[in-house]
Amino acid sequence: MSNRVLSLFLFCLLVASASAQPSFTRYNFTVGGGIGIGKDDVASYVGNSPEVTFGAGMNFTRLFAADAEYMYYDLDFRPNVIKSQGLPGQSGHMQSFSLDGIVNVPYHLRKFGLYGIFGVGFYDRTVSLAHSQVLTLGTPCQPAWRWWDITCINDNPPAPPTVYPQQTMSSNSRIAGGFNFGGGLTYRLNHLDRAKVFVEYRYHRAYQADGETIGMPITVGLRW
Repeated sequence: MSNRVLSLFLFCLLVASASAQPSFTRYNFTVGGGIGIGKDDVASYVGNSPEVTFGAGMNFTRLFAADAEYMYYDLDFRPNVIKSQGLPGQSGHMQSFSLDGIVNVPYHLRKFGLYGIFGVGFYDRTVSLAHSQVLTLGTPCQPAWRWWDITCINDNPPAPPTVYPQQTMSSNSRIAGGFNFGGGLTYRLNHLDRAKVFVEYRYHRAYQADGETIGMPITVGLRW
């Protein structure tokens, strides 16, 4: 999956560089990739992980724009978490679809510019195991198991919660609403007024019922 995403990202960069025109148009496109910094559960289970973003939208003026955006955020757990919490062959990801507003700062320093971005959307977090495993009644629960929607009870504190009733853990998805905000720095390419390399920081928060999913991607890419 990572190689296919990287190949698509590089292809889009080449197409954008070749097709960008020097005039203002009504449409905008974005392609980028980078590293997502996890927070809370994502930081505990995953840490930092790759992400890619694709977007397309409309420019209302040179200052104001909007776009529809897709993000793929890798959620493969750290090896020590997989081993210590009994998750052999774990894999995961989060996909988001958002509608964003973009505000471009009207002042530029030579070829450099700034912009802010804010949006709302839906986030689909998915986790799975290579093979299903049965969790017998009374098995001590692990923190990451809640992403698989495993039911646990704690009827003998201070002992840890245990599985009740017997359950099978395989794969699980949670879709929730959320929001994002951030900003970026752009650099206009020579002779290509529309095409700009950007570096962007974004904060994403999704409100899944079994725990919020928070990631802070730092993305490098191309806007045109």
